[in-house]
This record gives sequence, C-alpha cells and structure tokens, in this order.
Amino acid sequence: MKFARIVFTVAGVYGLIVLLPQYFFIEKNSHEFPPAITHAEYYYGFIGVAVAWQIVFLTFAKNPVRYRPLMLPAIVEKAAFGIPACILYRLGRLSVSLFAAGIVDLVLGLLFIAAYCLTPSEYRPGAPQ
Repeated sequence: MKFARIVFTVAGVYGLIVLLPQYFFIEKNSHEFPPAITHAEYYYGFIGVAVAWQIVFLTFAKNPVRYRPLMLPAIVEKAAFGIPACILYRLGRLSVSLFAAGIVDLVLGLLFIAAYCLTPSEYRPGAPQ
C-alpha cells in the first residue's frame, strides 16, 4: 500500500503543478501550438477534467485499498493520452514537449498498473471480516 500511496501522491501533485497554470496560458498555447484555440470551452473543459483526475489520484493515495477498483479507469486515463501522443509524434503531428508529456503519462500508467497489482483487494478469503 505504501507504494500506491507514493505513486498516486506524486501523480496528483505533479499533475496539479503542470495543469493549473494552463488556465492562464490559453493565448500562449494558441501561438506556440497552432492552430489557434478557437473554442475556449474545449480547452478549459479539458483542463478541468484533467484537474479533477489529479484530485482523484490524491484521493487514491489516502486509501489505496478502498479505491483499488477505480485504479483501472486511472490507468485508462493515462493511456488515453500517452498512446495517441506516441502515435502522433511518430507521424510528425506532435511537438517534442507534448510527446514528452505523453511519455510521462505512460510511465505513470505503468506505475498505476504496479500499484494496482501490489494493492490488496478489500476482500481476503480466510481473513477475519
């Protein structure tokens, strides 16, 4: 359980540090990563959902056994960006910095898999209930 607590704490804190400033960088991102962002609601919606996941990760860190089943969607969340980032980079459609962010997500996803495997389920046959 200690491993899962560390992994999810690091993931949540890292994610908040990376994502929260993005609320203030819509114009900068429009210029540095063309085309310009024309639908701010999608941009802010993405950031909001991603921030919500970071809070979920911090919740997992508090009680990994209780939230173990929800680690599976967390693994999918990391793969949902990491895998397309690798494909898009290979096709020449993604910057190096966003590719690096995708790699970070894949590494975190692998750590989430390890945390899931190392965290016992609440139900243990033969254990006193």
